[in-house]
Amino acid sequence: MEIVLSGIRPTGNLHLGNYFGALRNFVKMQHENQCYFFIADYHSLTTHPTPENLQGNVKQALVEYLAAGIDPEIATIYVQSDLPETAELYLLLNMNAYKGELERVTTFKEKAKKQPDNINAGLLTYPTLMAADILIHRAHKVPVGKDQEQHLEMTRTFARRFNRMYKTEFFPEPVAYNFGEELVKIPGLDGSGKMGKSEGEGNAIFLADDPKTIRKKVMRAVTDAGPTEMNAPKPDPIKNLFAIMQAVSSPDTVAYFDEKYNACEIRYGDMKKQLAEDVVAFTEPIREKILELSSDDAYIKKVMDMGKEKARASGGKTVSEIREIIGFRP
Repeated sequence: MEIVLSGIRPTGNLHLGNYFGALRNFVKMQHENQCYFFIADYHSLTTHPTPENLQGNVKQALVEYLAAGIDPEIATIYVQSDLPETAELYLLLNMNAYKGELERVTTFKEKAKKQPDNINAGLLTYPTLMAADILIHRAHKVPVGKDQEQHLEMTRTFARRFNRMYKTEFFPEPVAYNFGEELVKIPGLDGSGKMGKSEGEGNAIFLADDPKTIRKKVMRAVTDAGPTEMNAPKPDPIKNLFAIMQAVSSPDTVAYFDEKYNACEIRYGDMKKQLAEDVVAFTEPIREKILELSSDDAYIKKVMDMGKEKARASGGKTVSEIREIIGFRP
């Protein structure tokens, strides 16, 4: 059974794009692999969150992943800072990571432009912390987006470098976990691009949104004046609505509105009303679970303690062996 690791950014509520993008695949994956899911609170420090935001976002991320189907009895789900061995491995990897290669990382250069007054060492060494997260469990596969592929390649570089320097085959070289056709991209409601919080609250439908909020957001989704020719190609805003509908509605519903569009008989108001009700029905079980878990602090603590214990059993063993390889002695 292969070891698979994925990080969870504690940046607030999850949306439909997150769910169809990877989360539902995580739920399936946990039954097929040895999975570690961690909430990356160390990583979030590069933006200097307040203690209230940090703690609240960590809890929210944990609750929503559990509500969506991650089973803490099967997979290991833990908070990054509950595994201090990660910080030690991060330090050791930094000793063999070089300034030039870190400065060439695309995401570092982009973030340095966006936040010129906060170009901290954490931003520069983000790839080594990500490598530590992966290598601490000697993971074989990592689900990554396009923006993280360079970081994963650097993780392989650090693993090879360590193995070469210490004449060992200790670290495997992790590869990207490819979901293939199972990965569904959910567009936003603003008529262009992907669904995401950074594009504005109205662009995304969050798993925790109540029915009233969902209906309001969907009814405000961008459309056009409607087709004027039979079987005309759909412009991007309309493609987006149909893409969301294909994810949450029945095939018959999608076919009905597609036929209406092709016949120039589409009424976007009717389509949006149907889509809103289908989104409400789809997200309702998850939203109810989120509400239930959010008020059960005892269970959340139990899950965090369980994850901490399992993560430290794995991570502690890795760091103990690394210390011996490097030459540290008790």
